[in-house]
Amino acid sequence: MNIFKAMKPEKVYITAKAVPWVSLRSEGITVALLDFDNTLGPDHATAPTDFSRECVKEIEDAGLRCCLVSNAKSGRSAGIAEALGIPCVTYARKPEPVGVRRALELMNAKPEDAVMIGDQIFTDVIAGNLAGVRTFMVEKLYRKEIWYVALKRIPEKLVRLIGRF
Repeated sequence: MNIFKAMKPEKVYITAKAVPWVSLRSEGITVALLDFDNTLGPDHATAPTDFSRECVKEIEDAGLRCCLVSNAKSGRSAGIAEALGIPCVTYARKPEPVGVRRALELMNAKPEDAVMIGDQIFTDVIAGNLAGVRTFMVEKLYRKEIWYVALKRIPEKLVRLIGRF
């Protein structure tokens, strides 16, 4: 897969709540692989928010199973996943596809069964695309981000402009 194709999500939504989960389920998608930081909750949060709980409930109510796929340290992301009642892959090493593949194995799913949801091109979208799952990008939930993520937003804007998404 060429790098430009790897950087382009299938679709972009304002938030995870805007994703048509029921339609995805009818298309055969059974697993939602979810980033947390700035996708479901604040960057570097240590607990789920009402928004993240509502998203997981909506996804599960549509008939999909959820799995958190996070680059975060194991204690923080595992604690969030446990509080949400979903499995988790920590140290996912996104943009490498290894974490997404571990999540698929954990969920006993094939790439065609899953969708990766995240807010960053250079981690979530690339990892999902390289692992062969559908990828949907969501806009970041909060303005506040750790400095190195904020820096990545600059080239990300250029990629989105060129890719028209």
